[in-house]
Amino acid sequence: MKKVMFISSTGGHLSELLQLKDMFKKYDYYIVTEKTKSNLWLKEKYENRVSYLVYGTKDYQLLIYPFKLLYNCFKSLFIYLKVHPDYIITTGTHTAGPMFLLGKIFGSKCIYIETFANISTKTVTGRLLYPVSDRFIVQWESMKENYPKAVDGGWIY
Repeated sequence: MKKVMFISSTGGHLSELLQLKDMFKKYDYYIVTEKTKSNLWLKEKYENRVSYLVYGTKDYQLLIYPFKLLYNCFKSLFIYLKVHPDYIITTGTHTAGPMFLLGKIFGSKCIYIETFANISTKTVTGRLLYPVSDRFIVQWESMKENYPKAVDGGWIY
């Protein structure tokens, strides 16, 4: 059975990612997101198939940001080596970037789903990961203008 890692930051990106939960039944899945009070329930529902990264790597506190990002990069490496997924699927954002790149380095197929929230503009993470994605999916046909090689997957919701 193929191993699939689903990773995103918390909030709306996680909400989008969890719309794919029907896929969990088809694969040996693993979920990675940021740890917040609002998503601790994931550990209860999905038991040993969830890992958390540090929240707030994009909080723009210049003195703290580099340390959180560096910590999450090392933790992502640890999680990646533990799970060693065949596929990584992400709805973004900053939390998913390091894991996505690790996947590319170690041979996982990487699928990026651009957020539903953007109808006409690129996200920072989408812009960075588009060139290295094995499959790049947009949820709005209009986004194909920004990402010509993307697949229009329609809405997740």
